[in-house]
Formats: sequence, structure tokens, C-alpha cells
Amino acid sequence: MNDFNNLLYKINNAKELDFGDIISNSIELFKKVWLKGLVVVLFVLISAICISFLFGLIGLAPALDHDIFNDSFDFKAIATFYSSSAIYGIPQNMLISTLNIAFVAAFYRICKQTILGENGHEDYFYFFKKEYFTKVFMLGIIYTAITTVAQFLCFIPYIYVFVPLSYFAVILANNPNLSEMEIVKASFTLGNKKWLITFGTMFVAGLVAMLGILGCVIGIVFTMSIIYLPSFLIYKDAIGFDGTNVIDEIGMNNEF
Repeated sequence: MNDFNNLLYKINNAKELDFGDIISNSIELFKKVWLKGLVVVLFVLISAICISFLFGLIGLAPALDHDIFNDSFDFKAIATFYSSSAIYGIPQNMLISTLNIAFVAAFYRICKQTILGENGHEDYFYFFKKEYFTKVFMLGIIYTAITTVAQFLCFIPYIYVFVPLSYFAVILANNPNLSEMEIVKASFTLGNKKWLITFGTMFVAGLVAMLGILGCVIGIVFTMSIIYLPSFLIYKDAIGFDGTNVIDEIGMNNEF
């Protein structure tokens, strides 16, 4: 059985997970990696701002037409603006998605090292290496294509695909040897199987992250990385890390 089929087998036979355990473990892990998460969030935000500024500077960023808000509510005008923004924003979103996947996957790799007690180098640019970046870039293109189609199908499909898409970086971080399409298929398989608990725990983690607003608003930058942790811990508890069995990791859960 090759790595991909083995991963699908583990996903299809994954155990049921406890909602409360995922939330509590996310909080405990966040206490250990919050500084590393802060670095990743800053990288993600700065890269997104720089790309948006660059595309705006060269006139390729979608521009907001303020006139649609000055007159009476015009659904057709808003729908036109929404669709044109989705289309013209594709090149920009591809780059942002690529960098986001690379940084978040590196963060998950660091989280894995923390849980396993490894003293590996905290390499935030690990997936920018030449053997990985082409794969990450293709995942960024696929990510953008899926989100763009989901946007055209209105809001509900976008909410649905958000969960499987959140596993792109998780699967990549733990299975960097898989091809792009294998990562996509595994992400949607795991996302579909664990959709409800993933959405629920990420929603609660998002509420916890919003508490950062109490710290002069900018505090949310310090708490935002907790949103990344539920999907990572769901993968850990349901699938296990390379070379370990889910049952063997029960002792690791006691650390949280």
C-alpha cells in the first residue's frame, strides 16, 4: 500500500473525536506555540498587504465602486461588482493563497516538532525550498480556483469548501511527498468526514481569537494563530503522525 492509499485508509477508518478535547487541546497547544504563531500571522499579513499594494500600484487589483453605496440599494450593481472582483482578483489571490499555504504548513511542522518534543530548527520558510515551492504554488492555484467557483455559487458553497481547503496545509505539512492532486483529494476526504467537528471547533477558536480585540484591537494579531490549530489537532488525533499510531499518541495527549 503506497503512502496515499495508506493515508486514505486511515482517514476512512478514523475514530470519532470529542469536540471538547479538540478545543481544550487547541488552547493548551496555543499556550506553547503562540509566539511561533504570531510570527506566522505577521508573515501572512505582511505578504498579503504587500501583494495587494503591488497589484493596486500596477492597476490590477479590483477597485471598489463607492457609487453603489451612495444610491439606493442596487442588487444588480452589487452582484456585478462581486463577480468582477472575484475574476480580477484571481492573480492576486493565487499569490496570497500560495504564500499562506507555505507559511501555515511550516507552522504546522513546527507544532508537530513541539508536540513530539523534537528540537528541530524552526524554519518558517521550509516550504519555500525548490523541492516544495512548485507544489505549493500549484496548491495555491487550485485553492484559488475552488474558492472562486464557490464564490460564484454564492455563500453556502463557500462555507462548505472552507473546511476541506483548511486541510491543504495540514496534509502538506505531514505528507510533503504526496502530489498536488493527492493532497487535494486527501484534504477533501478528511474535510468531508470531519466537516462538522472541524467547522465547529474552528468557529469556537475564531471566537477565542476575537478576544484579542480587547488588547487595544491589535491584540488579535497575537491570538489569531489559534484558528489554525483545530484542523491540525483533528488530523493528529484522527490520523496520527508519520511513524506513529494514533493509539501510541494517547500518552502525548496528556501533555496538553
